[in-house]
Amino acid sequence: AVPYQPRAISLPAGEGAKFQAQVHQLIHDLRQSLPQAFADETYQQNVAVIKQEFEEQRNSLMQAVQQHVAELGFALVKAASGFVIVPAPDGRQLTSEEVNQLPPDVRQEMERQAQTISADVEDVLYQIHQLELTARQKMKEIDRGAAETAVQRYFKDILKKCKGNGEICLYLNEMQADILDQIQDFTSPVDSEEQIDLRRYEVNLLVDNSRTEGAPVILEANPTYHGLLGRLEYEMNQGYLYTHFTNIKCGALHWANGGYLILNAHTLFKNPEAWEGLKRALKEGKIRVQTSTRMGQGEALAKSLDPEPIPLNVKVIMLGSLDLYYNLYERDEEFRTLFKVRADFDSTMPRTPENEQEYAIFIASRCHEENLRHFEAEAVAKVIEHGSRMADHQDKLSARFGLVADLVREASFWAGENDHDLVTAADVQQALDERVYRANRAEELTYEYFLKETIFIATEGAVIGQVNGLSVMDTGDYTFGQPGRITARTFMGDDGIIHIEQETEMSGPIHDKGVLTLTGYMGGTYGQQQPLVFNASVTFEQTYGGVEGDSASSTELYALLSSLSRLPLKQGIAVTGSVNQRGEIQPIGGVNQKIEGFFHLCQERGLTGEQGVIIPAANAENLMLREEVMTAVTENRFHIWAIKHVDEGIEILTGVPAGQRREDGTYPENTVHHAVQTRLLALAEQFHQFGENEDS
Repeated sequence: AVPYQPRAISLPAGEGAKFQAQVHQLIHDLRQSLPQAFADETYQQNVAVIKQEFEEQRNSLMQAVQQHVAELGFALVKAASGFVIVPAPDGRQLTSEEVNQLPPDVRQEMERQAQTISADVEDVLYQIHQLELTARQKMKEIDRGAAETAVQRYFKDILKKCKGNGEICLYLNEMQADILDQIQDFTSPVDSEEQIDLRRYEVNLLVDNSRTEGAPVILEANPTYHGLLGRLEYEMNQGYLYTHFTNIKCGALHWANGGYLILNAHTLFKNPEAWEGLKRALKEGKIRVQTSTRMGQGEALAKSLDPEPIPLNVKVIMLGSLDLYYNLYERDEEFRTLFKVRADFDSTMPRTPENEQEYAIFIASRCHEENLRHFEAEAVAKVIEHGSRMADHQDKLSARFGLVADLVREASFWAGENDHDLVTAADVQQALDERVYRANRAEELTYEYFLKETIFIATEGAVIGQVNGLSVMDTGDYTFGQPGRITARTFMGDDGIIHIEQETEMSGPIHDKGVLTLTGYMGGTYGQQQPLVFNASVTFEQTYGGVEGDSASSTELYALLSSLSRLPLKQGIAVTGSVNQRGEIQPIGGVNQKIEGFFHLCQERGLTGEQGVIIPAANAENLMLREEVMTAVTENRFHIWAIKHVDEGIEILTGVPAGQRREDGTYPENTVHHAVQTRLLALAEQFHQFGENEDS
């Protein structure tokens, strides 16, 4: 075993906890049996015999040498540094003063004899030292024999239980040998009160899968470096940091080893160290628990560990956006190597009977697991309907089950407030209404401006060159539709269509594309046999922020056609939908919010039965309107027209036929297109005549 490198051992699920308990019991038993082994009477007798034998031999040698020294007229005196030879004629030890008073030749003879005696004494002391070493060796053998008797009995039992796992058996054999070797580092327990430290042999159970069925599936919400790869915890002692292998803590990779680890990619990449550590672990196929690189100032590391790497076998699943995936794929070559499988998930799913049943099962499971009130069938149906509304499609359901679960919890709460044992459809609707109430402050302010006519929006009458468009406002957790006035003015000139927002750089590229599409439509419809020589200005009135998107391009076209034809447009009708150069109406987003926004304003002012919204026919399948709107439509108090071509829309707005082009390129009289064509021809002639007058 390598010092300061704890060994990593893998066991089948549930076996780790058993092994930890077995080793813990083994340590407990050894703590009891080792002191008892050294307190055994036989052991004590054997120790006493060795000590007595040593004492007798040592005393015999010392007595012999002391007698020999005395016979030569000297005495052997024990001092701090050893034995000192002192002149002692007639048995009386001379002082240094007395020795100095002796004749020189006598002193020299004494010194010579003292040197000879010193050599003899050193020889005897060496013999005593050898006897002591022999006695110690015998003591060690007795200690080891006593310890082996105590230790082997317990290790035999645990080795029998772990038979078949070579790694465990090797570890236990090394542990047994280390315990016996460590005993030799201590004075015999008979003469020492210190206990043998057995804490080093404990088992640090990093991961316990005893309750896991199948492969582990771990969702790590906070993928930091140490959260993924584990950490070493330290203890402060007298200004120094110490650690022990029992302070090794596992990370998510340890828990997911042999299974699956699910990570949020956006959260992961907020921690660059975590991403680099994860890549290193996946490339090496090993988990390394390392000392933190972020030690505090003034913290001195006295002792650390380098745990043995743990083999890694895991499937990592990262959840994130396509933008992040493409970014990583292009910029990080290791990402392409490590994450080779991409799976795209939709936020919606088909609204089939099977999926509706899954919705019901999901609702029931939330109620059961979170101790919520259960739902009546009508309440379940209401949640399913809202799932289609979240998906913006009649034939689809939202797969954003987190939001569905929130609705289930809120509906259960309101059922409790209403003293209902079961959640009703009314409780679900109340939960939805309360959501709107909490989040629609911006919507309320906007419609307050409409009702006070701070923002001009007409919902009755007819006006030339003016139409109500629709847009969607997003406040984060709430979206709502709002109408906006679009006006167009046409006059003599040759600049074509001028969009004020485009000229003032208040519009985005998609919106600008939609404006240019109008030029293509006008040329294709009216410029085949006559030049298009006119000026037109189109704008969103009272809009002071940016304008983006092409969903109002058909609305702008209606305002332009009305201004040219001088036919008024009904102000009780709002319009949404983009248009292509052929005049075909294309689908847009947010159709439900747009309809509900205009309905809300009309309802506040009073429904006349002539109001409504024109939408693209392709958006009909996206209609998932609030109940009050559906009721008003059913009762003909509000209308929704789904159209495919701009001709259908202009007929609804003006009440005048659009007109079909004849073979000669003209349009029938008393039609919108005839009126537009006539006006365009007049503007061209006037401009040409004006130019001739200028030249003359």
